Amino acid sequence: MKKLELTLETLSCPSCVKRIEGTLNKTEGIKHPRVLFHSSKVKVQFDESIISAEDISTIVEKLGFPITHKKIA
Repeated sequence: MKKLELTLETLSCPSCVKRIEGTLNKTEGIKHPRVLFHSSKVKVQFDESIISAEDISTIVEKLGFPITHKKIA
């Protein structure tokens, strides 16, 4: 399992957190998605044999949240 941390341009409301977490929870290969409202970060563990960090980033951006920084561990 790899870890991905995305820093978003902005998170404007708590319902945005639920929207991102809900979508990522339903996505195969992603485990333990967490969205941190006050720091505008998304943290996930993912199975790179099922989904890539780029795919996860694309999912978040398609929800309307531009990414300013990515960190993969």
